[in-house]
Amino acid sequence: MTPRDRHDGFASTSLSETAYRMSVAVINVSGMDATQTLRPETAADVAALVRQAQAGRQPVTVIAGGHGPWSHAPAEGVRIDLSALSDIQVDGTLVGVGGGATWGAVADALTEHRLAISSGDTRSVGVGGLVLGGGIGWMVRAWGLACDQLVGAQVVTASGDIVETSARENPDLFWALRGGGGNFGIVTRFDFAAHPLPGIAFGEYIIGDHTDRATVLRTLRDVLRDAPRQLTVTYMDVPAMDPSAPAGARLSAAWAGADADALRHVLAPVTDIVGVVGEVTSPDYRDILAEMPPADPDAAPPGFLGGNGLFGELGDELIDRLVAFRSGHPASVIFLRSLGGAFGEVAQEDTAFPAREATWFVMAGGFDVPGMLDDTLRAAILADADAIAAGRLAEYGNFLPAERPDAVPGMFTDAAYARLRELKAKWDPQNIFRRNHNIIA
Repeated sequence: MTPRDRHDGFASTSLSETAYRMSVAVINVSGMDATQTLRPETAADVAALVRQAQAGRQPVTVIAGGHGPWSHAPAEGVRIDLSALSDIQVDGTLVGVGGGATWGAVADALTEHRLAISSGDTRSVGVGGLVLGGGIGWMVRAWGLACDQLVGAQVVTASGDIVETSARENPDLFWALRGGGGNFGIVTRFDFAAHPLPGIAFGEYIIGDHTDRATVLRTLRDVLRDAPRQLTVTYMDVPAMDPSAPAGARLSAAWAGADADALRHVLAPVTDIVGVVGEVTSPDYRDILAEMPPADPDAAPPGFLGGNGLFGELGDELIDRLVAFRSGHPASVIFLRSLGGAFGEVAQEDTAFPAREATWFVMAGGFDVPGMLDDTLRAAILADADAIAAGRLAEYGNFLPAERPDAVPGMFTDAAYARLRELKAKWDPQNIFRRNHNIIA
């Protein structure tokens, strides 16, 4: 029996979700206020809500893990929370995952099977949003993007139909789901090809305050040019924000395998630099996914000024700009993740995701903390961030904190964007799925 067979109907049995469920049978969508959230229990329930939204020409906001910028913002129309559709079924290496599941739950379920799927870095990130936007994760060099591991999906379309997609069944829709965002329907089940993973090695290193950041980044870049695909690294340098994110520069390295000595050997040119101090451990994959600290409901989060990009090369000029940006703006952050390996071996035309030739993902920005920045400082952060982004091949939509209609074409190749517009016209001609990085037909 396949996950597809077992998920039709798709009623979750998770007790933790019981308190959040509500019947959709008697809901009058057209009379719903702008803040009401609906929590369907099956794909059929989702389809009924979409048909009602379509009849009323109302936009649909989809909530999975709740990390996206549209999950909490007030909005007109229908808000559908998929948290009750969170079943996880394992059949060999084929894994069926409900559209409302989170990556932490997936990692927990797969650990007992010694399997894993390259996922988001945080346990509470929703499977749906990450996959539809691509999904750069801890095993991106070993296994590719989260969407590269997708082999099928069940989708509620804008017409309220429930369809199956794969490379053979509705292949155009399947292509669009792999990096094209939430523009084409509501995915109620994802089917993944998981990877055997008997163990991992994980290195965590602090970079001393007096250690030259540019030297560390150049050495790290040189190591990654020829590193085995088992290695994926993250470098970040952050200001003091809260106890869960101490200030300073850190390097983390995930090795897709249990050989800690292999990780130590490959990273030795970096870890031998004076001031780089850390250790290698052997956790389960699920243990490297971070827990988000609880948010203060009475405190508005700071704004974010800046951007990100997929870069063909981490050149010396880009490194110098990043180091100067972090040192020149006290409230700034830089974040880098290595690409290449399996990520770069997927043909550009096989998915909607851009820039398969990229070797690094880079984010640079500043937190707009009340009382810290004036208009002059804000302008300086934006100007420096724009200069960093100028050399990117494309922008990564999953790291954009707000709707940016002007930015959408820059998230795809020209050919992919043209194809996505055609598919949008076919699958969602009234654009009811527009609460996302919206593609206009």
